[in-house]
Amino acid sequence: MEQSIVALNPILFMIAALLIIMACYTALDLLTTFLSIKKYKRLLYIGSSCSLGVAIWTLNLVIIYTLDNSGVASYNFSAIIFSLLLAISIAAVGLLAISYKTEMLQIVFCSFMLTMALLSNYLMCIFAINRSVQYNPYLLVSTLLIIFSIFATALAILFYFKKVSQSSLKPLSTLMMGGAIIEGYYLFLRVIPIDSKNTQGNFVQLTPFMLYLICLVSLFILASLIGSSTIVGRRLAKSDNTVNDIRHALDQSSIVAITDAKGTISYVNEKFMEISQYEERELIGTNHSIINSGYHPKEFFTDLWVTIGQGKTWNGEICNQTKTGATYWVDTTIVPFMKKGKPYQYISICSDISRRKKAENDLIGSIQELEDMQYAIDQSSIVAITDAKGVIIDVNEKFSEISGYERNELIGQTHKLINSGLHSKGFFEEMWRTLYDRKVWKGEIRNRAKDGSFYWVDTTIVPFFGVIGKPFQFLSIRYDITERKQTEEMLHRQDKLAAVGQLAAGVAHEIRNPLTSMKGYTEFLQLDEMDENRLEYLEIILDEIDRVNQIVEEFLQLAKPQSLTLETKNIVPIIQNILSLTEFDARKKNVTLELFCSHDVILVNCDENRIKQVFINFIKNGMEAMPDGGDIKVKVERKEEAVQISIIDTGMGMRPEQIRRLGEPFFTTKKSGNGLGLMISFKIIENHLGKVLIESEVNEGTVFNIVLPLKRVEAICKGSNEKTGVILSES
Repeated sequence: MEQSIVALNPILFMIAALLIIMACYTALDLLTTFLSIKKYKRLLYIGSSCSLGVAIWTLNLVIIYTLDNSGVASYNFSAIIFSLLLAISIAAVGLLAISYKTEMLQIVFCSFMLTMALLSNYLMCIFAINRSVQYNPYLLVSTLLIIFSIFATALAILFYFKKVSQSSLKPLSTLMMGGAIIEGYYLFLRVIPIDSKNTQGNFVQLTPFMLYLICLVSLFILASLIGSSTIVGRRLAKSDNTVNDIRHALDQSSIVAITDAKGTISYVNEKFMEISQYEERELIGTNHSIINSGYHPKEFFTDLWVTIGQGKTWNGEICNQTKTGATYWVDTTIVPFMKKGKPYQYISICSDISRRKKAENDLIGSIQELEDMQYAIDQSSIVAITDAKGVIIDVNEKFSEISGYERNELIGQTHKLINSGLHSKGFFEEMWRTLYDRKVWKGEIRNRAKDGSFYWVDTTIVPFFGVIGKPFQFLSIRYDITERKQTEEMLHRQDKLAAVGQLAAGVAHEIRNPLTSMKGYTEFLQLDEMDENRLEYLEIILDEIDRVNQIVEEFLQLAKPQSLTLETKNIVPIIQNILSLTEFDARKKNVTLELFCSHDVILVNCDENRIKQVFINFIKNGMEAMPDGGDIKVKVERKEEAVQISIIDTGMGMRPEQIRRLGEPFFTTKKSGNGLGLMISFKIIENHLGKVLIESEVNEGTVFNIVLPLKRVEAICKGSNEKTGVILSES
């Protein structure tokens, strides 16, 4: 064994070692290229496997030549070729594991396969020269562990330590792998010795065959290196072109700057100089404080440096200042580049967003103005938006407040939900015709709230038309004019009362004197008259004189102010007393009276006699509206700071135009009557600071809702000249 090693030609050994190192470097170079690119993967994998297989097989061939130099004819060429294929195959299996994942488990598996390739190649060497061997199992295992450890260390250095670039570690890994192969064969010669025919101890001569074989292996390795370099060169050229294209695109569209770890500018592109108006020599060597506008607080930049100092990308909008003092906004991305866990430079890529920021500020101002306008409108107006079919799609709070409906109750409904029934069908048809003629509609509408009360709105409806000429939505803006309408109604009625009062003052005195004389003489004639027919006629005359006198009395009540003596009274027993008084008349007319009240005590400030007069009048009117009999229900309810007494009959009901005229002198819906009773009743309620709400439908009955305030502070309300602001509401 010692002779075989000594007999090895030094030149031949040096050539073999050089070929092994070249083959290992080629294999690792192709493998790292394989892991980093997407193209030529199959070719690179095959080249890497072949190079590593040749590296393992090369020294094996030299050993065969050294141990048996008796001639080419004595070699087993099949075994030699098979050993080459075996080395390539086993190396390919090991490299296949790394090609999927360069983790420690794959490195261990690849190292094991390379160790087995080296051992199997050595055993094939023995078979090729027909030698027998003897070996020590323990020494053999130890040798395999040493070779395995060297292979694993070489691969771990190259792939596992990712913080250092592979180009720096590749030569070291190459030397270790080449050393593992050479050392492996040296150890195998000692552990598994082979008898040599070259017992003379002379150097083995280099034959032409050996030279040709060395040249062939060298050409293969050189071709692999050239192929690897060509692929890498093409990739670098393509990457360089791509980088140049990207850089050109960035220079045309973005503001680019590169700084070192301390923030000192080392590069700026033309776009940076163009927008900042600084020259390159003025920027290089300075930091970005040269363009600091002072807009951002110190904490803003502190947060920026903390983010990029941790290796994180920072994104944000920055306001900078040009050389002339003008400000501009940039949308900035700062990317840190790390080395050994610390940033060594930063690249900032910015886009000019000055126009966008100006537009945003203008938009914010416009939005603020719109919000202020909307707030002002919401505080004063009732706003609703409907679609082309009149379905409500949005309302403001004022709408919900006045209608009593929640927003979710209104959206999806039409305005029929608040229709009071006062306006005719033609009224709304005319409104829709105006809107579809592309005109703005204006008018006054009476609506009904959720609680049944009525309110008036001065309405403006604006149509919005689409591209095809059809309306797609309507905007209605309304103003609450209920108080104005109430005042108008009150003034209208006050005018009527004044006219009646003037008439009463002028006529009452002129009528009462003749009436007194007529009544006296008629009674005198009754004393001497014996004819029954004449007596009957005289009775009729007296009845008519009394009726005229009653009308004159009612005139006088309207003509002169009446003082009310207001006291705190429980309204419940007053109503019960009235029902008792009218119960007899109700039975005669086949009318049922019912009282519904859940309270025993409800205190109001009132003149008891006057209030009784009102209730009696309304109840008798209800009886007369039901000539065939029916039901009258009296409901007493507390509503916040008021009490509502509802007198409900099941009579003939009234039309809207009749309801509007209630309270006018000499207007009545009864066959006999002069309308002054209701007029006086309404005035009494007004003087109590109350109001009367009337609801009625033809053939459905009528409801008189009398609303009186609870616990009046002022005790006295004088006459018809006092304006109380109370109205008669219509249904």
